Amino acid sequence: MVEIPDSLPARMFLLAYDVNKQRMAGSGGRLGYVLRAAALTELYLDGRLAEERRRPVPGTPGDDPYGVLAQISGSRPRSWQYWVRKDNRAIVGTVRAELERGGWIRVRRRRVLGLFPSTRVTVRDTRVVKELWGGASSALRGRPVAHVNSYDAAAVALAAAGELKTVLPGSDRRRHKRRIEELTARSGPAAPAVRKVIRSQRAAAVASSGG
Repeated sequence: MVEIPDSLPARMFLLAYDVNKQRMAGSGGRLGYVLRAAALTELYLDGRLAEERRRPVPGTPGDDPYGVLAQISGSRPRSWQYWVRKDNRAIVGTVRAELERGGWIRVRRRRVLGLFPSTRVTVRDTRVVKELWGGASSALRGRPVAHVNSYDAAAVALAAAGELKTVLPGSDRRRHKRRIEELTARSGPAAPAVRKVIRSQRAAAVASSGG
């Protein structure tokens, strides 16, 4: 049995790794939304976050590994979308450093043209990614939704919302639309918030281009 990370953000980071191309897929901004939503979802599933008036609020006391709960506790009520966008690029670096320290990944740092910092991530054991992908694939196609592991269900919901093609190509998102909706309903409000953030960004980009 291949050992996999405990935290949902760490799992989503690894699922964004393209095993065939041996590099991270997608943009850092979008991955950041997925990781922020994963941190929110982990707190929500464990009861450390609750929801009131469609906004996240502190739940039962507990661990806060990414500092998200502290941010919410110290703020006035804000939407799930706000917390998905908040520090979305910073969490990429935080989770990457966590996985590097744990020996899950190698990170090569360099400067492009001697000026611009660049990082290249390599997963040390790609069986970990394949194991995570297998769990997500089983959640998508296997047993009744109520019996699916909660983190596997969340992985599908977050991957679909964040358009992570390493997990769910567009064709699969369309083919399994109903199943994804059911898994998303099990996983809480953060995944739908990712979808809204990305759609909002896309609409703003179209508007700014005059399209």
